[in-house]
Amino acid sequence: MTRTRGPAAARGALTALAAALVAPAVAAPPAARAATEPKAPGEFVALRSVDPTILHDMRYTTAHNFVGEPIDGYRRPVCILTRPAAQALRRAQRTLLRKGHSLKVYDCYRPQRAVDHFVRWAEDLSDERMKQEFYPHVDKSRLFADGYIAGQSGHSRGSTVDLTIVPLPAGKTRPYVPGEPLVPCHAPKPERFPDDSADMGTGFDCFDTLSHTDDPRIRGAQRTNRQLLKDTLAGVGFVNLPEEWWHFTHKPELFPDTYFDFPVSRRSLTRS
Repeated sequence: MTRTRGPAAARGALTALAAALVAPAVAAPPAARAATEPKAPGEFVALRSVDPTILHDMRYTTAHNFVGEPIDGYRRPVCILTRPAAQALRRAQRTLLRKGHSLKVYDCYRPQRAVDHFVRWAEDLSDERMKQEFYPHVDKSRLFADGYIAGQSGHSRGSTVDLTIVPLPAGKTRPYVPGEPLVPCHAPKPERFPDDSADMGTGFDCFDTLSHTDDPRIRGAQRTNRQLLKDTLAGVGFVNLPEEWWHFTHKPELFPDTYFDFPVSRRSLTRS
């Protein structure tokens, strides 16, 4: 026997249909999203697969950076680089290990979506939660004009790395606690956030002219440490950015005109 729907049932069906039409789309499962993400070209590798002795402190996967939150596109704390750049770091590491030091990377390949995150943050002048540590003497409205933030980064081409040197044996550093009191990045090293690196005169990502590699105010052991890093990396083909003692690009670049946007994740290196 076929049942016919009364007015109440018909109204219920129409209500359900309307709700279905306006309901938000269900997010694709992680596996489906991963399948549609761009992949790294075959010339990219994980640094740990080339030299597992190089230390990692991948800041943009954490909240301890000038934005104050994990950055878009950084899925895992893995350093990805073009193979020639990674192999050059291995050669530099061998030199430093003989001198009782190790390299430590802060950032390597950087997806364009991360750069876009930096730009959105810089345009929001009300968000200064990390100012006291990373740019205490710079007005946030000046970040673009002064060159601290830009719409593209050499990191996105895959041969640029931010790094430092660490005396061995390496010490242990505690994790950053969001909301904890901040100390200026140019303060004396014992006062700054604990980092096992050699004293370079400022912390990593310090928006200040003291971060200029050859700033004359940097003297003594701090200058010696900067010069050791610069000379060692120059010996294997890296060129320093004069405004940032930690920033180096391996030359010649494999992709001098391409800005990639695959996520920072080992999955980006798989070919399937």
